[in-house]
Amino acid sequence: MASAAKTDTLTIRSGKHAEAIDITDRVQAVVRESGVQSGLCHVYVPHTTAGVFINENADPDALSDILGTLETLVPWENGYRHAEGNAAAHIKASLVGTSQTIPVRNGRLALGRWQGIYFADFDGPRERRFQVTVLA
Repeated sequence: MASAAKTDTLTIRSGKHAEAIDITDRVQAVVRESGVQSGLCHVYVPHTTAGVFINENADPDALSDILGTLETLVPWENGYRHAEGNAAAHIKASLVGTSQTIPVRNGRLALGRWQGIYFADFDGPRERRFQVTVLA
């Protein structure tokens, strides 16, 4: 019998200053390992300069457009007062958000046909963590 909940903390390494990394397969692996057939999967990023979002996973230009638009809206240099010099990363993470909840049906993430889950790092490159919790 499967446990009612499973939580894993996974690590990821970004390779660019601003990057969106597809983590769908890694999240699905946690769902599979949990044994949960029907429930919810929660993905949480415990960082103030990174986030998680769901969007198009068929055309990589969609990710380029998202990252490019965020850079236009929140440029790295803009006279911010934050002493660390990464205020833009904090603002982008606030706009994107730090968590997503996805339904689980028949032991799989119930994403739309063209959807993927993306870890967004706005202050890389560096090693980061994200948590995946699956609830029955």
